[in-house]
Amino acid sequence: MDRVVILDGYTDEPAGLGVPPYLDVYARYVAGAVWSVDNSIDIRYFTIDQARSSWSEFVKVANEARLLVVIAGIVTPGKYLGGEPIKLEEIERIATLVSSPIKVLGGPVARFGYGIAGGTIAVPRSHFRRYYDLIVTGDLDLVIHELIRSNYQVSKVSPAMTHSDYRLINEFAVIGARIIQQHPNYGRNLIIELETYKSCPRYITGGCSFCATVRYGPVKYREVEAIVREVEALYGLGARHFRLGRQADFYTYMAHDTGKLDFPRPNPSAIERLLVGIRSVAPDLETLHIDNVNPGTIYHWPRESIEVTKVLMKYHTPGDVAAMGLETADPRVVKLNNLKVMPEEAYFAIKTISELGRVRGWNGLPEFLPGINFVVGLPGETRETFRLNIEFLKRLLSDDVWVRRVNIRQVLVLQPTPLWNMADDVRQLLRKHRKYFLAFKYWVRRHFDHEMLKRVMPKGMVIKRAFTEAHYGDGTYARQVGSYPILIYVPARVELGKWMDFVVVEHGFRSVIGIPYPLNVNEASKKLLKYVPGITEVAINEIMSRKPIKDINELRGVLSEDVIKYLTT
Repeated sequence: MDRVVILDGYTDEPAGLGVPPYLDVYARYVAGAVWSVDNSIDIRYFTIDQARSSWSEFVKVANEARLLVVIAGIVTPGKYLGGEPIKLEEIERIATLVSSPIKVLGGPVARFGYGIAGGTIAVPRSHFRRYYDLIVTGDLDLVIHELIRSNYQVSKVSPAMTHSDYRLINEFAVIGARIIQQHPNYGRNLIIELETYKSCPRYITGGCSFCATVRYGPVKYREVEAIVREVEALYGLGARHFRLGRQADFYTYMAHDTGKLDFPRPNPSAIERLLVGIRSVAPDLETLHIDNVNPGTIYHWPRESIEVTKVLMKYHTPGDVAAMGLETADPRVVKLNNLKVMPEEAYFAIKTISELGRVRGWNGLPEFLPGINFVVGLPGETRETFRLNIEFLKRLLSDDVWVRRVNIRQVLVLQPTPLWNMADDVRQLLRKHRKYFLAFKYWVRRHFDHEMLKRVMPKGMVIKRAFTEAHYGDGTYARQVGSYPILIYVPARVELGKWMDFVVVEHGFRSVIGIPYPLNVNEASKKLLKYVPGITEVAINEIMSRKPIKDINELRGVLSEDVIKYLTT
């Protein structure tokens, strides 16, 4: 029996996330491509973190395979709690240690090069030719499909081949769904990234100067029925958390006049059919979120965008985020880089979503809030750019426009983008403006994020169904599952892998401190009791002296109702 090993080094793109607990499409499509040719092939899936935990075991299994597929590519670098993306030297070392099988490198790293971090120039994809038999600059799943069909003859396969439509992808997606059972987060907090379309509608005018998404070519939409069939297969295998994240702008799924207009008109009925279809085949799903909304779409088509927002809020789950690429509040930078919106247009879009989505859902969070992305280091940027960015955010605060999060990153220059030919100039600009970047980031974290977090997640708010992920010192990190979940720091070591409710007791810059809700007074330490909202030192001492307490009513003479509501026995 042939064996294929898939090593998931994780991916993070403008339209797609594959760092745990997220599982992106690449491994699922590749598995489906293999099994569509020969269902008896033994596929072994490893994350890079699993491989790191036992290199010798991974190398042994991989060397017994006919084919090794390495998936990698961080296009939009961030900080990750759930896993550490593959390093450049690991991509090289794996190819050296694993000598027996055919070695294929795919994902964004093979299309756009290796992004070390924001503010750097990517390592070109040609760098990896000495290490791998195929560097797939086309569609990885299609190349693997043809490689298996040709009986593993590398010379018979073009690494640049791409799908002309979604026919095969739709087949691969269903067949490959069962690979999720090998993911370390399966049965826990695994969230599945779903694809609705390729590329970006702004392809017709070239898109943003720094963006790799438009380099996928003309927009190709995936039919509603195909997405629903994939969800049905995944749901049948136990998946309960989904994100419609693989698209440049969710609001332009099946949009009218795509390919003719830079901002095609939204199609609310198609989006409703998609969401209704998903709900019908996954009735007890726990998470249904989206990612990516072009603020320009909302500005140019406000009526249709409001309709889409209302439809989404009817069928999704609360805590959803519309990540919007503002990139800059400097009109000059917008023009020079062919960006999406002017500042006033962006403000309109952000305010529109905030006003509609700030109502709270069952899990404690606002139903649907905007997120903002800033990119630093774009041509035309000056010191004035950073002042304009701050003024834009100050206006949001003063107008009480809620924002879920602000991402700030230095531009990563990728090989097929217009900035690639300006790499030296961009590098020089990044170096020159580094102090402004750091000052801007400091201001946002200390003055904007902290204040916004207090509004969005006020003290005393209960966050429901958070998953305890990792211990940190004497505490624990927990998060809900979804788009840009808030990090909860629990000042106690609680059992990992549990779903728990927490009450917000303090605010950091980008995280909150939370304690279990309700808090068991018999199990809680004196340190933890001090975090209970409204509790006094006298009351804490009384609780400690009375333990064990059989009934919470015993404390009614000691504690007010406002405090007792957070406690249990």
